[in-house]
Amino acid sequence: MRVRLIGAGAAGLTAAFELVRHAETLKRDIAVELVEKAEGPGRGCSHYAGGMIAPWCEAESTEPIVATLGEEALEFWTQTFPVAEKRGSLVVAPKRDRPDLLQFSRRTKNFVTLDREGLAALEPDLAANFDTALYFEQEAHLAPRQALAKLAEHLATKPNVTLRYGVDATTLPNDADWTLDCRGFAAKPELKNLRGVKGEMMILRAPDINLTRPVRMVHPRHPVYLVPRPDGTIMVGATMYENEERARVTAESLVELVNSAFALNPAFAQAEVVETGSDVRPSFADNLPRIRREGKKLYLNGLYRHGFLLSPPLASRAARVVLEDAYFPEVMDEDRGQRRSA
Repeated sequence: MRVRLIGAGAAGLTAAFELVRHAETLKRDIAVELVEKAEGPGRGCSHYAGGMIAPWCEAESTEPIVATLGEEALEFWTQTFPVAEKRGSLVVAPKRDRPDLLQFSRRTKNFVTLDREGLAALEPDLAANFDTALYFEQEAHLAPRQALAKLAEHLATKPNVTLRYGVDATTLPNDADWTLDCRGFAAKPELKNLRGVKGEMMILRAPDINLTRPVRMVHPRHPVYLVPRPDGTIMVGATMYENEERARVTAESLVELVNSAFALNPAFAQAEVVETGSDVRPSFADNLPRIRREGKKLYLNGLYRHGFLLSPPLASRAARVVLEDAYFPEVMDEDRGQRRSA
């Protein structure tokens, strides 16, 4: 069987991985071709992702299916392909926004509440400004660019996988048995109900601040998260706008992000801005992921702002659709009520 995947972001790379792995389990012959228009893997939305594998935190503002699928992703990134650090997540709020933190706790689970002393034991640089926090101990985070590079390197070692960068898939003959379209927002011409949600981020270098796990600060208008990177920098994100501009970072967004970081620790005022970036996240109207089948073609899309959280479970299901003709109503039914029931 020949399978062509289009797009080497989180969705495409995890789908290639799961196709190979599942075919090995079933003892099926498969040839996987991964085609990417850019000159390397992870050059789209994935390049600017936070990389938080936080299913229970995300449950605060999403439907239950996201957390359920996210638990599968947590296993994937920490056990199946272990590139994530399982150090948990912290959620804090300024004193004036304490009711929002309480509301966050009511909508989530699998956390413990820390006092100032408990917070100081985990992240000393936050304890001066916050006297309580929610600690989601089982959650994890990864460095998106490094994680996808390692996944691509792993796939390159497989004799039945071909990686083709700098190639426009539309120029290739339609000679595969199956095609999996994992292009994200670039698939909008074919998925008319796909919309773009713009996200902006920045990366800071703050030598006087040490963070070892993701921190979210709840806010009624400008929630923010900070994620430490292996090189000592800290990613700050992410704004959300109903906007399909891809590359433009606005001054308003940078001010929001800087002010939010400053609220976590005033020492961020002296941080160096290493990088800024933005891209458009692919979303359907309900902000839920979808596998759409059209004959021998699958579209894996609608991951919204949960690319690393949802790509492994969608990839696993897509592999079973291809190899076993399986059907997964929770991500394949078009009717929202049917998917929620599933």
